[in-house]
Amino acid sequence: MTFKPFPELQSQRLLLRKIVEADCRSILFLRSDKKVTKFIERPEDRKTKTQADAIKFIKELDEYIETGKSISWGITLKNNPEIIGTICLWNFSNNNKTAEVGYDLDPKFQSLGIMNESLKMVINYGVDNLKLNKIEAFTHTNNKPSIKLLERNGFRLNRHRKDLENKSNVIFELKNTRNKI
Repeated sequence: MTFKPFPELQSQRLLLRKIVEADCRSILFLRSDKKVTKFIERPEDRKTKTQADAIKFIKELDEYIETGKSISWGITLKNNPEIIGTICLWNFSNNNKTAEVGYDLDPKFQSLGIMNESLKMVINYGVDNLKLNKIEAFTHTNNKPSIKLLERNGFRLNRHRKDLENKSNVIFELKNTRNKI
């Protein structure tokens, strides 16, 4: 998988851009705020508690982009460069035909359609540019807004799969019906 040059994604009001070290305060907030992380269970060594942790995390994101392991975007309003959320494609299958989507958003910007707009752009990028056959999303069974977002965008619950690492999660899948040969 290659992400060069870095693919910025745009809608009328949003810009999904590369996350840089100058975004460390926003990343620290998104990865440590109790409202944002309410449904996210991270092991202690993956928690972001300080600005130094945030910078280390951003450097990991850069490395993952370099090696084609994953791609993460910072979500910004076009008229403001500050990151208000993130969205990524990661956990690619060995044949690069399946990826997992992950996202978070500052609570001040929730319920405004921002994540819906961001998810649509990332789905289109995954299907049209990366030629993914399937995009998966693991979400907490009690995270109703996330479940509604996924369903609104065509994801369907796979009742036959379980997240072996987190029994609180359910797995949703979006199958690509556009590029079938």
